[in-house]
Amino acid sequence: MDILGVGFDALDLRAAVREIERRLAGERRTFVITANPEFVMLADRAPDVAALAHHADLVLPDGTGAVLASRIVGEPLPGRAPGRLLVDDLVPMLARRSLSVFLLGAAPGIAERAAAMLVRREPRLRIAGTYAGAHDRDADSVERVNAATPDVILVAFGMPRQERWIARNLDRLPTVRLAIGVGGVFDQLAGVVRVPPRVIHRVGLEWLWRLAQDPSRWRRQRVLPAFVARVIARRLRDHGQRRAPR
Repeated sequence: MDILGVGFDALDLRAAVREIERRLAGERRTFVITANPEFVMLADRAPDVAALAHHADLVLPDGTGAVLASRIVGEPLPGRAPGRLLVDDLVPMLARRSLSVFLLGAAPGIAERAAAMLVRREPRLRIAGTYAGAHDRDADSVERVNAATPDVILVAFGMPRQERWIARNLDRLPTVRLAIGVGGVFDQLAGVVRVPPRVIHRVGLEWLWRLAQDPSRWRRQRVLPAFVARVIARRLRDHGQRRAPR
């Protein structure tokens, strides 16, 4: 499903977890991007970010904007797979399969608190390690990750730094079979940021929840109307080209 040049996989949250498990069972290395309108708009003007989406094995619709855009262009996505809920739903499967997880990124101490919360929820989960690291000091982070030999790495450097880090370094992490950029998920798990109730996610209003909690986010969320306008313009242009006389 193409939205302004970014190809989304037609998977909702439940189907995304099943697909990731299928790929893990088949020993297929998987790089996952959970893309929101900010990512799509950045990819539209930054070729290297567009290349990240092309390089990834799965691009999942993180927010309501992607689903709305898919309806505008006439190929509706089945639903969303928000990064926070994706992590929540992956953890029981990873624990059941005895796969170890490394948490990389966020501010010092946050990954440790996030890992502790995940283990409280799922005591069988194996935490290979945690490290704040830095998105621009690859050698240090790669060394830490490789020493821990994890099966899965969750990277929280923020979009698109985390996706760039994964694309640069995944081939240097021989034990890692699943890599996901998770944005602010560690902050949410650690309790630094209040988490929207699951019902808010279900109705697609987590963006409004976050804005209510942090009004300064309005600068970031200005991208939403611009994103919708670009999608509508692209739809009208494509429709006009199809109807043009030949």
